Amino acid sequence: MVSVILFSVPLVTHYYLSKYESSSSLGLNAMQNTLDALVDISTVNAEDLKIRIKEMLRIKASVSTELRELEERRGRLQKEAAAASAKAESVKAEYTRATAELQRLRVSADQARLAQLEAIRRDSPELAPPNQILPSRPPPIIPSLHPSSEVHCRMHSCFDHSRCSLTSGFPIYFYDPDIYSPLASAEIDGFLKTTLRQTLSYNAHLTRNPNEACLYLVLIGEAFPSNKNPSSTTEPYRLLLNETAIKQLPFWGGDGRNHVLLNLARRELSVGSGDAFLGTSTGRAMIAQSTFKLQQFRPGFDVITPPALGPPGGDVWAECAPMAPARRKYLMSFQGSKSPATDPNRDNDKQLIEALQKTAKDSPTSDVFFLQFECDPSVERRALLPIGDWALCGTDRSRRSVLRDSTFVLILAPADHTYASTALLQARLYEALRSGAIPVILGGDRTRLPYDEVLDWRRATLSLPKARVTELHFLLRALSDADLLTFRRQGRLLWERYMSSLQASVDTLIAVIRTRLNIPGRPVAPIMGTPAFNESYYPTKVEPPAVDSEPEETLGPLEAPYPSPAYRRNYSMILLQGYEMWNEWGEPFTIYPQLPWDPPVTSEARFMGSAAGFRPIGAGAGGSGKEFSEALGGDRPREQFTIVILTYEREAVLAAALARLRGLPYLNKVVVVWNGVTGPSSSTSWPESGAPVAVVRTQRNSLNNRFLPYHLIETEAVLCVDDDAHLRHDEIVFAFRVWREHRDRIVGFPGRYHAWDLNFNNGFLYNSNYSCELSMVLTGAAFVHRYYLWAYWRLLPAAVRDYVDEYMNCEDIAMNFLVSHITRKPPVKVTSRWTFRCPGCPVTLSADETHFHERHKCIQFFSQVMGYTPLLSTQYRADSVLFKTRIPHDKQKCFKFI
Repeated sequence: MVSVILFSVPLVTHYYLSKYESSSSLGLNAMQNTLDALVDISTVNAEDLKIRIKEMLRIKASVSTELRELEERRGRLQKEAAAASAKAESVKAEYTRATAELQRLRVSADQARLAQLEAIRRDSPELAPPNQILPSRPPPIIPSLHPSSEVHCRMHSCFDHSRCSLTSGFPIYFYDPDIYSPLASAEIDGFLKTTLRQTLSYNAHLTRNPNEACLYLVLIGEAFPSNKNPSSTTEPYRLLLNETAIKQLPFWGGDGRNHVLLNLARRELSVGSGDAFLGTSTGRAMIAQSTFKLQQFRPGFDVITPPALGPPGGDVWAECAPMAPARRKYLMSFQGSKSPATDPNRDNDKQLIEALQKTAKDSPTSDVFFLQFECDPSVERRALLPIGDWALCGTDRSRRSVLRDSTFVLILAPADHTYASTALLQARLYEALRSGAIPVILGGDRTRLPYDEVLDWRRATLSLPKARVTELHFLLRALSDADLLTFRRQGRLLWERYMSSLQASVDTLIAVIRTRLNIPGRPVAPIMGTPAFNESYYPTKVEPPAVDSEPEETLGPLEAPYPSPAYRRNYSMILLQGYEMWNEWGEPFTIYPQLPWDPPVTSEARFMGSAAGFRPIGAGAGGSGKEFSEALGGDRPREQFTIVILTYEREAVLAAALARLRGLPYLNKVVVVWNGVTGPSSSTSWPESGAPVAVVRTQRNSLNNRFLPYHLIETEAVLCVDDDAHLRHDEIVFAFRVWREHRDRIVGFPGRYHAWDLNFNNGFLYNSNYSCELSMVLTGAAFVHRYYLWAYWRLLPAAVRDYVDEYMNCEDIAMNFLVSHITRKPPVKVTSRWTFRCPGCPVTLSADETHFHERHKCIQFFSQVMGYTPLLSTQYRADSVLFKTRIPHDKQKCFKFI
């Protein structure tokens, strides 16, 4: 027993010495007492030793407990220290954010004071759509004009401008053809009466009150043969008018001023259609028809109209041939038959025919000509033709087949030198443009084409004197493929917009006369969206939760909603950009609040006399980050943008999207297009976005609703965003600044490309792979001009929108087609940083397997409808100025993270 004790005591002593070397003073004292007690261990009996061992075990347990408590205390102190450190970092970050917010508020206050000062100094009123000033009485009766003076009528001498004030809106009154028939020997064609009545009902200028009318429209009918004797050399196309009936029209006013006598050529043009008014006194009335003699036509007063060959109205895309390839089977074609020329005023054209036949026969090239100068006798109706003129051969279907295979089509001027235009010439022009064959008018130096006072036919036709026939082949071969396609595209544009249907032709006639008077069209009508919530209730607004974001930077001032100035160019548009309106990007039938092509002022004007609204960077001295963030700069006055969000019964996703907009500079309004069958829940609280939020319900679920021109949109810039698109504030503001310099294009983030189908070579495919070229920017995150929302419904063929509805897809591709078609420019992609989809959102339409394949079909179908693929490729992407530039440490880049 003693030996065991003697062996164990040193071990226990060594253990406690190593275990409690770093213990507290209390533990050391207890250990010292234990050691002292063990000095005389040899003299202690076993019982006392047992008691002492128990005591040491108790002391050990006590020390262990104390050590655990000390460790727990240390852990708590560490946690408190970490929390204090995190709080310090949070306070520091909050200070940084507060400093940035204070800076932003200072900028906002400075901009508000500047806007107030500009409002006080402004000496011109804000313009709006013009209020109508209308006459209240019918035209007074005045003596009729002598027939010999009628040929000298012009707008200044035979038109009463007092009935057409600049703010009248140009009201027109249509005489009911069932009541007022000016024909002496026949009834007006029933189709014409019904169609014209229906067509004018769609025209915004029509009025039911004749006392307030500026223009009076009278349907005469159409000229058809009244003398069918083939041996007669007199004019066989005379429509017997009842002059008494015309002059007894209730608002004729004695001389017919402000009246338009409309003669439409519609019957078989192989029979011909002549001048309805030759030898007839029409007073001061204007004449609109297809056939005019030079001595009778009054330039700037009468109007040459195309024949009414098309449908009443509607979508005419199926009538057109594709534009590619540039060169077709036949270099040039002609189909016609000529009656003998027995009048000295008529060309024989014998030498011309021989020259053309020689060109086709002896051509040193591989070019193929289709020249037919004699018609099938079983089809030709020569006895009813104007003497010496060219008739149309074959049926409409057979002629169309040849024209679709022809690069050029030959059109011969009227054989009678006294004619400026005939219905047959206009019919050939109509058929050529419809089929994409470029018209070559020999004798065009003495002919007039439809609406040529506003339409530039030089960009759609080749008009040559007949003496150039020997050089014709050389000229046609000299045109490049790009030129051919440009001619063809312009011809189709003029045909579709102004000639393709009776509605297009009548609307154009009215717009031409209105343009002469410099009267603006009627304001375009916006869509009145149905609010999702009534006036007595709106969802509760709550503060959005804090979200992790990039380090703060001042992106611009927070301002009160500021709508874009509207209708400031009502009277200058026709004067300065009338050519473009008629021949390029516009459409002259109405006026818009703003256009993407409104011109900027010169650089000096922003500081001298026209500075109101401008926010130059550094007050004009320039600058980098700080000065840049305080003002929009650029060549345009200050403005804001509207965000349009299309959503479908995803309130949680929508709420997150609204929360992300909090504090976004330059945001005017958020318009939520609720595409769902059931409306949004009235019990849901929506996060505060920092800008007004309007929720509109649609009549049906359609992706086309994304582009409805709602009256709630009051800014030129519209940011179309999917509800699940994630965009940072700096990306949005940067894209907005880029859009301000490319207002006529789509500017956005997700780029796509139309790639050629290498397997089948039958068209283009939709491509979303990484590429160094792009041709589309998807409108799920892109800026567009407000004008294009109207253009999507007015200029885009209805077949495209119907296709979008059928497949519930491709509205973004359709908008890219439209903008590229109008501008002939590619879109602009901005920045390389964006997150287009949110990973936690529910499954969307684009996640479906068939979605991608349908987009292939969309591109091919849209190209078929429009006749070509208008998309243009670009290798350009917009990044911020100073993006990779090294600048001094005391300066800041325009955007820190872009």
